[in-house]
Amino acid sequence: MMTITNAINPLHQWPSVGMINSAKMFIGIIAAVPIALGLPAEALEVQIIPKNPQLGDTISVIIESDNQEKTSNPTVKVGEETYPVFEVAPRQYRSLIPTTPLEKPGVRKVTVAEAGSQQRNLAVYVRDRKFPVQRINLPPGKAGVRATEYELKRVAEFKTLQTPEKYWNGAFLTPNGGRMSTRYGVRRYYNGKFANDYYHRGLDYAGAAGSRVITPASGRVALVGTVSQGFRVHGNVVGIDHGQGVVSIFMHLSRINVKEGDFVNAGQLIGAVGSTGASTGPHLHWGLYVNGLSVDPLPWKSRKID
Repeated sequence: MMTITNAINPLHQWPSVGMINSAKMFIGIIAAVPIALGLPAEALEVQIIPKNPQLGDTISVIIESDNQEKTSNPTVKVGEETYPVFEVAPRQYRSLIPTTPLEKPGVRKVTVAEAGSQQRNLAVYVRDRKFPVQRINLPPGKAGVRATEYELKRVAEFKTLQTPEKYWNGAFLTPNGGRMSTRYGVRRYYNGKFANDYYHRGLDYAGAAGSRVITPASGRVALVGTVSQGFRVHGNVVGIDHGQGVVSIFMHLSRINVKEGDFVNAGQLIGAVGSTGASTGPHLHWGLYVNGLSVDPLPWKSRKID
């Protein structure tokens, strides 16, 4: 973290130097400025992690407040989109901002505000990223497997959970011992036409049929679905709510070892690799979602995102 007192912000005109020298702020990216001419006594300190995010990363906004009479959590907005903010320690808060391959790289305008404290504007640059491309030719008239309405409804509700409690702790584990066969973010051409709204929303592990699937982090089982219930695409599926807008989904299972409502610890057995649903062979699909959007799970495995 670093304290910025006098710098050039690419998005906003700076106030006077005397005012800037009175404002204290952590950002670790580009710059931040108060937008009000009068600074309240309480201050917000903000840190952005990682320092150089790229498409697919989860951006953490860490906020420290001097406000002794808090009435509500600070707010975090990117453009017109508001993201949930959770208290992680006394007068310390965190918001998670997902990015995806469908977005454009460039500057994100992040606004952090709190009643009775300063409002901060931050300019965060999200780098471009090259994702692998697959070309798939489908025979004429091949419609493929279609999801049921029940399946779509249950999965959509699960992916947007924002449980206030935080269940995970530290870096995530690898859910299966098989080799990684498909990475996050792969784009596709179908019969020569680029699929603008498609990207591979997770990691695939080519584990043997029946091999163990564990939960990479602690959480509560919020979704259990089976082929017999109408999960035609996902197959036998388990969804783990890690709390505070972070959820994992595990697809195509041959066996399920948990039920909805169970609390599971990191490393606990939840099922076995299979080829149920829309699958051409045994493998595990692990998708990680933050505030409803699919993000790359790999950074969650390589570093703590607390």
